[in-house]
Amino acid sequence: MIAPFQLLLPPRILFGRGEAARAASLAAGFHSRAFLVHGRDAARAAWLIRDLATAGVSATLFACPREPDLPLLEAALAAARASGVGVVLGLGGGAVIDLAKAVAGLAPGQGPVMDHLEGVGRALPLTAAPLPFIALPTTAGTGSEATKNAVIDVPEHRRKVSLRDDRMLARVAIVDPALTDHCPRVVTLASGLDALTQVIEPYVCARPNPATDALCRAAIPQGAAALVRLMQAEDADARDALAWVSLTGGIALANAGLGAVHGLAGVIGGMTGAAHGAICGTLLPFVLQANAAAVPADHPAAARLAEVEALLSAAFGGGPGSVALHRWSRVAGLPGLAALGLGATDHAAVAEAALTASSMKANPVALGVDVLCSVLDQAT
Repeated sequence: MIAPFQLLLPPRILFGRGEAARAASLAAGFHSRAFLVHGRDAARAAWLIRDLATAGVSATLFACPREPDLPLLEAALAAARASGVGVVLGLGGGAVIDLAKAVAGLAPGQGPVMDHLEGVGRALPLTAAPLPFIALPTTAGTGSEATKNAVIDVPEHRRKVSLRDDRMLARVAIVDPALTDHCPRVVTLASGLDALTQVIEPYVCARPNPATDALCRAAIPQGAAALVRLMQAEDADARDALAWVSLTGGIALANAGLGAVHGLAGVIGGMTGAAHGAICGTLLPFVLQANAAAVPADHPAAARLAEVEALLSAAFGGGPGSVALHRWSRVAGLPGLAALGLGATDHAAVAEAALTASSMKANPVALGVDVLCSVLDQAT
């Protein structure tokens, strides 16, 4: 018997090379004034700015030079509200997509941002329907184009937390792998490991469903193979595959959940400012080992964790899969937690804080502070 489940998706997903060219006309269908969030360099968005102008859409530009924090979000909200925009676009990596999604979600409302943040705020639902939002990812990692949450750093609390509402899903997610071509190697590695984590954690989590299982099981070996290939050379087919895996991970995490990797990563990111994907990639092998040691032999996740170990072993060079992934990642240039800025004296505080993270609730089994500290020690 199949247990009841729901599947939340953006109402429209466009996937394929060349699909980004449709963004401006789709935006024009929503409103004539757009708020465009882009990365550090506005020149990389020049093509979209031109397309919007041609389509009769005036664009207010806003740069997202780092992972979004509360002050940056508040500045973006002020700019969007002052401009009277009616549609929001995000062109960039996961940080850009998250900031644009948060602006679209919060701009129509009136209350303070903290009213809606999980963990450190009141976690209240949005008071008004979000603006239409179009997501155009330029990295393959977070899958934020398909999720209903935006991750925001709150420096005062040294935490990264989510703003979450079912209505925050993008109206249109445009996944054009050509936008990821020639992404820097270090970014490809970190974001690719995030994508891989986000198809593994929903597959072994406490609340999978048949839809996410079908997506994740195929995506795990596909993502691993694409990442290995891209660490060797630029390859359009591998870029296509990794973009698909990233989208798959976004769908899966929004509908099943994640686990201890992301539970820890949100806390570590808030404390260090290190790249989210690098943190996830560093933690993943050791969280897999901790979960495998903690689940009883007859637990539903036991067989899945063993299956993941076999898939990783085949992709990353043989032997125990988590060990092979760790070894390969280090050779590829992924730093440990110490190099990412996390001191050993912070491990207990990170473990304690991670227990309250929303992602931790979907881990296949409950892991105690001592186990989480061991994971952090090994990942250092």
